[in-house]
Order: sequence, then structure tokens, then C-alpha cells
Amino acid sequence: MEFLDRLLTCADCGGEFIFTAGEQLFFFDKQFKNDPKRCKPCKSKRSGTGVKAGTGPAAAGLSRTETRTECSACGIETTVPFKPTQGRPVLCRQCFQAKRAPSTGTLVTAAATAEMVAGENTGHAAVSAELLTAPNA
Repeated sequence: MEFLDRLLTCADCGGEFIFTAGEQLFFFDKQFKNDPKRCKPCKSKRSGTGVKAGTGPAAAGLSRTETRTECSACGIETTVPFKPTQGRPVLCRQCFQAKRAPSTGTLVTAAATAEMVAGENTGHAAVSAELLTAPNA
């Protein structure tokens, strides 16, 4: 099937806009039955996003969610960029990076991880003492 650019009239502003062959192919592939009714600026206004240079929540004027909580490993108060779920440990930045150490060539023993989650260690120094350097592979 061959697609050609077509002129359509916007239902909101009454202006003409081009329904390109590429857009028609997209509509055909997605099995959309109707042609678009609005030009891109009117569609953006209607959805409430407007035409902006950036994308994502910051560009849309939304702020990042920050939740205050207590670190499961060391007990200090910290903020995290998500809402914690019950039954899962929440770590401060320093404890998280210490636990994540295996990707940097350092291993955390299973015992150290269990102690961190159980809260037996009260300081970051105690957690760091449990780190072992991985052999070079």
C-alpha cells in the first residue's frame, strides 16, 4: 500500500496540517482506524504538556518524590527517591554503595550482607571492615 502526504483540518484551531506518509504508515501498522483530528500544537495543549525542549518529569513541572526514612543497615536518617515498600531494606547512599561493591571488583560476604540488613552493625566503618578484595580475573 502506498501512502502520500495529505492535508487535514484541525478540529480545534481550524488550521491545516500535513498527515505525512510516515505518520500514515505508523497509523496503519498500529491498526488505528481514524485519522488524527488535531495538529501537533493543539494535541500538545490538549494533553497539557505543551511543546517543550526537554522531556521527562522535570520538563513537565513535576518534582521528584523524596521520602525520609531510616537506613536498614546503620540506622541514620536518610532520604530516598522512591516510596519504600514494606519488608524490603532501605539503605543510605554509603551503605548502598558498600553493598553494591561487587561490581567494582570488591566482594561483600554473605555474613556482612546479613548483618547489614539485620542492623547488627551500627556504623559504616564496621560494614567497610567486612569487604574483601576480589582476585583479579
